[in-house]
Amino acid sequence: MTAMTSAGSTLAIGNAPATIDAAGFGAVSYTTVGEITDIGEFGKEYNLVTHSPLGNRQIKKFRGSFNNGSLQLQMARDPSDSGQAAMITALESDDSKSIKVTLQDGTILYFTAKVMSYRTSVGSVDQITGATTTLEIDSSIIEV
Repeated sequence: MTAMTSAGSTLAIGNAPATIDAAGFGAVSYTTVGEITDIGEFGKEYNLVTHSPLGNRQIKKFRGSFNNGSLQLQMARDPSDSGQAAMITALESDDSKSIKVTLQDGTILYFTAKVMSYRTSVGSVDQITGATTTLEIDSSIIEV
């Protein structure tokens, strides 16, 4: 794989899949969220577990539980955009939603997440009125 830019990458939202696998996510109907300027970073991160035996003073390290993270989407605010409207609607629900991130090279990353926020950022005279949405990933991340 060669290096690539993020230009052309998209994020879309849909209802939860029947199964957490490529087939389940592939069967979902998605709505692309418009005006996204930054999807952010996400992925598996383990908690550090340590053990400090008195006898040798060396800290032993282990991997504990893991978290697939969260995304902070940055976008120009457009609640009339069908994807942003779906995010706003999902904010009022406790249900997880399917998320589909498509990279420039066609790689697709699927997962479920809860929409935790949709916040408006007015900024200054030389800024676009923006919105930030937080998605908390609550499933495995499936790459196809």
